[in-house]
Amino acid sequence: MPREHVARLFVQQAGACARLGSPLYAALLERAAGDVVDGGPCADAVAGYEESGVEEALPLRLLGGVHALVLTGRAAGLAAYYPSAGGAFTPADGDAAWQAFRSVVADERGWLREWLSRPPQTNEVGRASLLLAGLLYTVPTAQRPVRLFELGSSAGLNLRAEQFRYTADDFAWGPADSQVRLTDTWEGCVPDWLRTGAERHQALRIVERRGCDPTPIDPLSAEGALALRSYVWPDQRERTERLEGALLIAAKVPATVEAAGAADFLSEVELEPGTVTVLWHSVMRQYVADQEWARVEREVARLAAAATEDAGFAYLAFEPRAVAGRLGFWLSVRVGAGPERLLASAMPHGLPARWPDGGA
Repeated sequence: MPREHVARLFVQQAGACARLGSPLYAALLERAAGDVVDGGPCADAVAGYEESGVEEALPLRLLGGVHALVLTGRAAGLAAYYPSAGGAFTPADGDAAWQAFRSVVADERGWLREWLSRPPQTNEVGRASLLLAGLLYTVPTAQRPVRLFELGSSAGLNLRAEQFRYTADDFAWGPADSQVRLTDTWEGCVPDWLRTGAERHQALRIVERRGCDPTPIDPLSAEGALALRSYVWPDQRERTERLEGALLIAAKVPATVEAAGAADFLSEVELEPGTVTVLWHSVMRQYVADQEWARVEREVARLAAAATEDAGFAYLAFEPRAVAGRLGFWLSVRVGAGPERLLASAMPHGLPARWPDGGA
């Protein structure tokens, strides 16, 4: 039944939010699921989306729209429970926060339905920790110029990954005065391959930064910045701080994100002598249809086959996959036409990373 299907999506996302450290969203989504079944304001807001799949992230779209209203001062009663707007939330506030949330959905139904038409655009900066680690691993020599390309870039914040500061125990890499500081990036020992890469590259020379997205966001615009802020979970302050720092860096370090699909974008990429072309993506595969992804894989194979010592190519991906029968989020790396290697696993937002048993 359509409403029950949508309610299950909300319950599933509530569980994910609970596991990933957002008790506010877990509490709201659990109650919103019941509201959908009962035909309340949440059912009204998502009417027409009853056939949505998990990959369309309908619950996160609704939450993002409400968060945008909170951040722009249009939901003052609910803001009292949103830390991102100066409020506070405890489990004891669950019912009161829900009533405030439900009222916002009822009052702003038309605005929220327009918001639901856009895909969620998190552009999670924490994932840069994995991507940067893979970059240090793949670039062969110090100061080799790197051309960086990204699929599903959103606002392109992670195209500036070498501008961030990464630390874990006695490990540190990146500008000491960076406005983005990713701390406790590794769980347990930092792997030897990462230490070696960091020693080899005191800095990285990125000479080109290009990405693609079907609906790119301009992080330098007020509308774009609001969209990015809205999709950060409001009770996760560290993520909010990372985003704010990344927006400041984006204003200083240019990057281009084209409005294009992944396969069409890649079809125009060619390798260049004297450089390493690095292609990466993170937690975006689920949003690409299988037919288009088959084209992406053919383009990746084309670039890998064309790689030489002078015109290098590396392919990095941080995506969910099953390894040894268990689903997780893994960083995989392929250099040229060489074999794929799994370097690390991590939480969906990228921190902390774990070195797989047995090394890599």
